[in-house]
Amino acid sequence: MTSLSQVLAFALLCVVIIAVPGPSVLFTVGRALTVGRKEALLTVVGNAVGAYLQAVAVAVGIGVIVERSIVVLTVIKLLGAAYLVYLGVQAIRRRRKVTEALAAGIPTVLPSRRAVWDGFVVGVTNPKVIVFLVVALPQFTDPGAGNASLQMLALGVLFPVIALVLDSMWALLASTARTWFSRSPRRLELVGGAGGLMMIGLGATIAVNGRKD
Repeated sequence: MTSLSQVLAFALLCVVIIAVPGPSVLFTVGRALTVGRKEALLTVVGNAVGAYLQAVAVAVGIGVIVERSIVVLTVIKLLGAAYLVYLGVQAIRRRRKVTEALAAGIPTVLPSRRAVWDGFVVGVTNPKVIVFLVVALPQFTDPGAGNASLQMLALGVLFPVIALVLDSMWALLASTARTWFSRSPRRLELVGGAGGLMMIGLGATIAVNGRKD
């Protein structure tokens, strides 16, 4: 199996990649600002599941096909981008409802299943993750140990676990800022709109950027 040094090296690389704000982090922050802490953390869980599904795909060879096919990769990218834009528009449309609910003492809650599902969709369609896994995972396997797919499955667990920890930190920080904004209905309405615009901008950025070959 893969040596401990290879596992640690891959884990460190994952930390570096995940620490750089990308689609998952920005979406988590936007969700924390527009809905709240619990929903943002559930979104992180769904995102981690989506990321591991990508790792499984890479391990069984599907990821290689996706990475090498500009058509397939573009479809995944555009689907994820469109969903982010949709969620951003919904956040902007509902920002006043959040403010009104807080003023009336009604908790603003996104259904747990929906929060997890939204995170899963963003995670499983994140082109940054699948390209990283396709490039990195094979480099940390030991050919002499055999069963490369099993090695990649084991290593692939590290990425969503590390993402779960780091993205949760972003969710907690952003939700703390939301608590401060909630003291003023006007401020909360503004931050809700900002979170929605962040999601829309992220979706648009993902749609227009990426591989051109």
